[in-house]
Amino acid sequence: MEQQPTATRAVDTVFRLEFPRIVAGVTRIVRDVGIAEELAQDALVAALEQWPRDGVPDNPGAWLTATARHRAVDLVRRRENYARKLAEIGRSLETTAPPEEPADPEDIDDDLLRLVFTTCHPVLSAEARTALTLRLLGGLTTTEIARAFLVPEPTVAQRIVRAKRTLATKNVAFEVPYGPDREARLGSVLDVIYLIFNEGYAATAGDDWLRPALCEDALRLARVLSSLMPKEPEVHALAALLEFQASRAAARTGPGGEPVLLKDQNRRRWNRMLIARGITALHRAEATATGAPGPYTLQATIAACHAHAYTYEETDWASIATLYGLLAARAPSPVVQLNRAVAVSMAEGPEAGLAIVDTLAAEPALRDYHLLPSVRGDLLERLGRTAEARAEFARAAELARNERERELLRRRAAGAG
Repeated sequence: MEQQPTATRAVDTVFRLEFPRIVAGVTRIVRDVGIAEELAQDALVAALEQWPRDGVPDNPGAWLTATARHRAVDLVRRRENYARKLAEIGRSLETTAPPEEPADPEDIDDDLLRLVFTTCHPVLSAEARTALTLRLLGGLTTTEIARAFLVPEPTVAQRIVRAKRTLATKNVAFEVPYGPDREARLGSVLDVIYLIFNEGYAATAGDDWLRPALCEDALRLARVLSSLMPKEPEVHALAALLEFQASRAAARTGPGGEPVLLKDQNRRRWNRMLIARGITALHRAEATATGAPGPYTLQATIAACHAHAYTYEETDWASIATLYGLLAARAPSPVVQLNRAVAVSMAEGPEAGLAIVDTLAAEPALRDYHLLPSVRGDLLERLGRTAEARAEFARAAELARNERERELLRRRAAGAG
């Protein structure tokens, strides 16, 4: 009786982990990311039917990938233009790998990276590029993407549908572009990788605070990009930022999976090897820069300030506040301003931080953003305005979609003062 629920859980877990790779691999066959996603879902259905009956295979990820690829082959064979497709893909699709890309010293044989650059094609709007890549590469739901974008869920769903349709009708190639085309798409690629990492670093919904697989995929892609584009400072800066952030992962949750705030983290659990990698990557970013620091360089420098502080009290909050001011000027965002308010409150006192937070109350993008009342509650608590702080923490708990975060905010509401 136990085999069926165990198999079902295995299907869900493996599919979540392998989904991006399955889509990327199948896209090389069908050359259509929308169809590739549907075939990946077909493989999921097949697993749900067979695994509870036959048992979980020894290599479940390979089983899902092979099933999706076989269905892709069948689909191509059913098409009326099968002969032309067969010539493009190879004589024996089931046993022969897809054709190699043109030889080039900068080429990277990485389907996931190809998928990122394909879904970040300039025929799509910036919002559509990011939403589609988060869906296909990160396996995020439309709800999670909407949360990351701070926009309504139906808006994200429409963006994804339209983006897949546009890529298909425009016959966008599944490739890592070269030269100027690669440079043109780089900004979107970096933003996508960063958002994927953030969703793994602090999940917007569900029962788990961390989703390590997303962090690992994003960090791997950032490292690959830094090798691919050694003269791009922002590529190195993104890699540095993710190394610094990933270094704290083990200290960010307690024994029961509950979130641990930065000030309460045991910094001896921070991964010093990842911090060292982050410092090296940040030095590369600074060495290759020719002008003012970009947004990822500024964020990586902020993260480095935290990494260099062996205790919370040693944090150089004045420098962090200054860096957030530069970031707000370089890449204006209400979320950046909210982070600046926290840094200012630590450097100059909670009154100064609260003044900044109160200017953000009318920002439409932050209307349902749970961290706005959470930060305000923290500042009010530090000012001794406990009743107001409780109300803000309670409101933040209502807005939070992640169960672990909601529990933390409820405890803060109950314990304020």
